[in-house]
Amino acid sequence: MFNIKTVLILMFLMASSASAATEYADSGVEMIPVQVSEHVWYVKGMSGAATENEGFVSNAGFIITSEGVVVYDALGSPSLGAQLLGEIGKITDQPIVKLILGHYHADHIYGAQVFKEEGAEVLAPVGVYKYIESTVGKERLEERRISLFPWVDDETYIIKPDRLVKQSESFTLGGVTFLMNIVGPAHSDGDMTLYIENDRVLFSGDLIFEGRVPYLGSSDTKFWLETLEKMEMQSLQGLIPGHGAAAKEPAKTVSLTRRYLAFIREKMGESVEDLQAFDEAYQQTDWSAFSDLPAFKEANRKNAYLVYLSLEAEALED
Repeated sequence: MFNIKTVLILMFLMASSASAATEYADSGVEMIPVQVSEHVWYVKGMSGAATENEGFVSNAGFIITSEGVVVYDALGSPSLGAQLLGEIGKITDQPIVKLILGHYHADHIYGAQVFKEEGAEVLAPVGVYKYIESTVGKERLEERRISLFPWVDDETYIIKPDRLVKQSESFTLGGVTFLMNIVGPAHSDGDMTLYIENDRVLFSGDLIFEGRVPYLGSSDTKFWLETLEKMEMQSLQGLIPGHGAAAKEPAKTVSLTRRYLAFIREKMGESVEDLQAFDEAYQQTDWSAFSDLPAFKEANRKNAYLVYLSLEAEALED
């Protein structure tokens, strides 16, 4: 039998442990939620490299319903995730019901543990375990524990989803209908958009970038291009990309990313077909249609090279 003193000590230890689990380094960045439609809000990351601005370089959104809140993406550190949670709490006292992670890249997922601690169900697209179990994922976290310390530290970990979404599906919460659309390995090993049917607003993740050159990484650009072509045919009232401002004209935003991917695949494809060396192909390509866009200098050559290599691989498969 426990006496009263023992019970009180155990309660104190449990409370202290719970408190420690939710204490994160304070963030000094400005985070202002912007309302896009009746139910949809988002916070906009700042422009810059992944380790600038305390890692606040990506967007996250939340949808408020009468039965709870759904969050899309979790930002690049637990500190940022905690700050986002605090901002949501200023607007609504509804609980966080679900966290939907559109893809697994460091700048979108390190805040996820905050929402998991709040009791949210974590959903992610099929394919994300390739990142979770990869050497790249582990090494990136170790690097960010240095480059983003103290906001990312030894207590930061990669959240595993409670459930993988293996095919497109919908659910309704508080009268609001959500469509999780699996788009496969496009920008990452697994990508999923979120469409808010009542508001006709799309969270595109890093499939679409507002007014800038996207970072292609190891993406399947063929599949990504096909996805963007389908998106162009949708009638959207709002589009929130993974980086940059919400699109004022969603159709133009989709079109820009689609045209960039189509162009880079066309030009690098011609070079692969002609057995032309990459350096020569890159120098001969007229990039003027995109060279004035933000992030062109930082991303374009690497994008072109990765597409060149992927098209070589596609040619060998034919």
